[in-house]
Amino acid sequence: MSEFTVELRDVVKRFPTPEGGEVFAVNHVTLQIRNGEFFSMLGSSGCGKTTSLRMVAGFEWPTEGEVYIEGRAMGHTPPFKRPVNTVFQNYALFQHMTVYQNVAFGLEMEGAGKQEIARRVGHALEMVQMTGMERRYPKQMSGGQQQRIALARAIVKTPNVLLLDEPLGALDLKLRKEMQLELKALQQKLGITFVYVTHDQEEALTMSDRIAVMSQGKVMQMGTPVEIYERPNCKFVADFIGTSNFMEGGVKSLENGRASVFVPILNAEVTGYAAENVSVGDEVAISIRPEKIRLADKAGLTQNCFEGTVVTTSYIGSDTRLHVDINGLTLKVWEQNKISSLDPAAYYTVGQKVWLTLFPENTLVLPKD
Repeated sequence: MSEFTVELRDVVKRFPTPEGGEVFAVNHVTLQIRNGEFFSMLGSSGCGKTTSLRMVAGFEWPTEGEVYIEGRAMGHTPPFKRPVNTVFQNYALFQHMTVYQNVAFGLEMEGAGKQEIARRVGHALEMVQMTGMERRYPKQMSGGQQQRIALARAIVKTPNVLLLDEPLGALDLKLRKEMQLELKALQQKLGITFVYVTHDQEEALTMSDRIAVMSQGKVMQMGTPVEIYERPNCKFVADFIGTSNFMEGGVKSLENGRASVFVPILNAEVTGYAAENVSVGDEVAISIRPEKIRLADKAGLTQNCFEGTVVTTSYIGSDTRLHVDINGLTLKVWEQNKISSLDPAAYYTVGQKVWLTLFPENTLVLPKD
């Protein structure tokens, strides 16, 4: 058995345009998804994530390259002959059928016996916590319940790979967060490969073993949630995942993976952790997350320490979010509220002078895209 359940090898998908040209929806994508992995494709609309998923499902065929499922080339195999099942954002339930009939439908098409169908439908509904709902119709259920039924219908046939295309997109935020944890638990219980498409970065970070961040038909970076968030390989990924501050400059020196960058707007050098593809003399983007900047009343370090002025402040409960101006450069700083206090002196105020410390290990030097 192949180590990888799904592989895309140098896959290209082009679509004709009305003007007679062609557009690349997927542009030479290579990725490998391991057995039993929760793998997410993350990106904004039009980045190629759904087209990639549809090529695994068999709804689209690659223009070039090949799709392998369990080591077998399947790029031009029809969907019903692939060991995969798909869950869609709009549920795609049969409205005139009960929950039981919806979940049983695929098994009936395969000619399974009545007793086996009853056993497997019962088990699938138990897995998605919908036991007792067998006789209801989809219109009698909430969005979250309908999504669970769509999941039960997909897993009842025990596919080797479950493909999920923005399946929580139609749910409200609170339910969405609950379903994220349920989906992750379900995947671990089933032990099958989940390939998940989403534009929601927090969702991808919460659920995935690994993430492929996509833009304009290409995979920009692939890695674990921690790798993607803490060590983005380019400005696009740092900007797309979470929130970042950016400043630009030129690399003066490189030593032991650290780069010293002259930043004109600060008229000073900033030291940070250098991405692999950064060299001396390069024009680079420096990225630092708002929650990783330290504020103090006096200078903390001899390097990467700058005096600034608080421009705005927003108290949002768990933290206070500030904009601090240094020399015309505005940085976002998120200060965690560790102490419960009503004392105004416990919080920074507009116009206050502060010192910002950008610890070098939290400061990333990235190629400009």
